[in-house]
Amino acid sequence: MTECVFCRIVRGELPVSKVYEDAHTLAIMDLQSVNPGHMLVLVKPHHENIYSLDDTLAGAALCTAARMARTVKKLTGCAGVTVLQANEPAAAQTVFHFHIHVVPRWVDDGLELVWPVKNPPRAALEEMAARLREAVCD
Repeated sequence: MTECVFCRIVRGELPVSKVYEDAHTLAIMDLQSVNPGHMLVLVKPHHENIYSLDDTLAGAALCTAARMARTVKKLTGCAGVTVLQANEPAAAQTVFHFHIHVVPRWVDDGLELVWPVKNPPRAALEEMAARLREAVCD
């Protein structure tokens, strides 16, 4: 994936404001920040989305995201932190290299995460839970 912007960042080919790095992940400031302190946590090897991550890499990404959330909360005193990760265009993924947004939040900061609540009946929830239990992937 020589043309992937995040792969180029990981390889050091593009300038970034690095916050943190370990063997599996890199945390950088987001050029399209919503609020001061908005970071992206990238996995170093190229994976388009969450589906191809092994447990080690997935765990490393979440550990780094949690560390960055604690860090930005402590530093900025923000009222909360949104951790967001999207997969595929239908879920609003725009850069096809797995990454997690860590966004410090303040009351009335203008960022809205709204979805239509459907409130399915308990029977429908139980039926879907049973189907998912049978289909759990490794």
